[in-house]
Amino acid sequence: MLYLEQYAVLRSLGDAKLLRRCLLNARRHAIDVPCKVVLSAWLRFFRREHELVGVESMDCNGLASECPKTSLTHGCDLNVDDEGCECSTVCEDEFGSDDVKISKADEFSGLDEVSDISFCVGSEKAKCVRSRIAALSRPFEAMLYGSFVESTTSEIDFSENGISIEAMLALNIYSRIKRVDLFRVETVFELLQLASKFCCDDLKSECEARLAASVTDLDKALTFVEYALEERTTLLLSACLQVFLRELPQSLHNPKVMRFFCSSEAKEQLAFLGSECVFLLYYFLSQVGMEEKLTTDTMLILLERTREFARTNWQKALSLHQMGCVLFERKDYKAAQFHFRLASSLGHVYSLAGVSRTEYKQGKRYSAYRLMNFLISNHKPHGWMYQERSLYNVGVEKLKDLATATELDPTLSFPYKYRAVMKFEQKQIKEAFQEIDRLIQFKLSPECLELRAWLCLATGDRESCLRDLRAVLSLEPNYVVFGGKMRDDLVEALTAQCIEVESEADCWVRLFDRWSAVDDVGSLAVVHQMLQNDPSKNFLRFRQSLLLLR
Repeated sequence: MLYLEQYAVLRSLGDAKLLRRCLLNARRHAIDVPCKVVLSAWLRFFRREHELVGVESMDCNGLASECPKTSLTHGCDLNVDDEGCECSTVCEDEFGSDDVKISKADEFSGLDEVSDISFCVGSEKAKCVRSRIAALSRPFEAMLYGSFVESTTSEIDFSENGISIEAMLALNIYSRIKRVDLFRVETVFELLQLASKFCCDDLKSECEARLAASVTDLDKALTFVEYALEERTTLLLSACLQVFLRELPQSLHNPKVMRFFCSSEAKEQLAFLGSECVFLLYYFLSQVGMEEKLTTDTMLILLERTREFARTNWQKALSLHQMGCVLFERKDYKAAQFHFRLASSLGHVYSLAGVSRTEYKQGKRYSAYRLMNFLISNHKPHGWMYQERSLYNVGVEKLKDLATATELDPTLSFPYKYRAVMKFEQKQIKEAFQEIDRLIQFKLSPECLELRAWLCLATGDRESCLRDLRAVLSLEPNYVVFGGKMRDDLVEALTAQCIEVESEADCWVRLFDRWSAVDDVGSLAVVHQMLQNDPSKNFLRFRQSLLLLR
């Protein structure tokens, strides 16, 4: 949990490499299978692999830290990293040599052993070896060799145990060769029930592993998860959770999956995994929901579960703050303020900014201003504090707060954006572009490029506007330009009318010109234009990926 707390603290910095390192360290030190499953799925989601076309959720991508098979093994993996997964290594044919053939023959030799006892299910009988059945568990040993009646009879009636004759025949085979992979899944389920009833630990482990390996898609996971909760089988439950989590964010929109995570029954049944594992599970789900900007009742339930399984103050404060954020987006300002205040009472200082926002939204601007004054005077000053206070200030005082915010934390984007728009409205065109260019130099985000495109369009520089819009669509293809008031195709139609149609050769010349000038925005724009002309050229996508990585 130390590395998870580190992730929560550093998340505001937005450094993807640093955050992934935190998650990777948490994965390395995780011991329990459920925790490893959650962290492996989290690492996979962090890389946005779910956005790749043709990639199945349960495929191993070659990274040991995200491998679905490796995460189902108990114990620490201190050496696990982002490469070198060997789960897909093709093994030598198991019947490729005489030695292996002999070992296989020995493995099945137990089937020839003479039976000396029969288990009856109705009119059918399953012939077994008394000593091998007794070796499965202490209860069987006491029944077959103790002072019970069954120890002196050759036929035992098992009709009242709810076990089919097929399962008893499978038990006979397992007792001889110690394998369950030969049986149907339904039969393995019955064997698992029998193993739980008669305390056959080895058989139970084998059945769990066999069933866990068979959970390969969402339908099977939904079928098996109820049984896993009922029988409290950690490995099988982890395999089902793994499918749900590796399907994120689509799982959040699946009613059946959300019904499972949000039901009161699941809350009680999942508790046997331990509060640490369940908190990790719901924290991951809520983080995905926050990134998807969900504000539904389901999202509130996920956050409530996160809070209920929180044990330390930082966990409780974090869940309360996030719940306040969701309620704020739902415009339930009083409830949001209540949660922000609870979070701040647990030491979450940033929640006081949430309290001031809710005060402001309820028409209490001066109250919000006073609260931010109190925060600044009683804590070490940070850039976000002055940025927040600037929202409730006007005129020169507002600009002073924004200047102080930039001085304390130059990475905050709002002060640059505000100054750029203000100077543009004051006809200081050059200074406005300088402000936004300073921001884009270290924060190449769609929002920043969109603002500069708007400024370019307002000044009549349609070519630069199109350049920035193409770069925006390269960074985020589904981005809604200008708040949806003007669709991207209309924007391109307006701006493209003054640009001559270029040949492929001209595009390449312009691309290398921009590339040589280390103009990433210009290069992205040209690549986006060339991909629109011919989307099938993979080398262009490779060059685009290099730009996005840079």
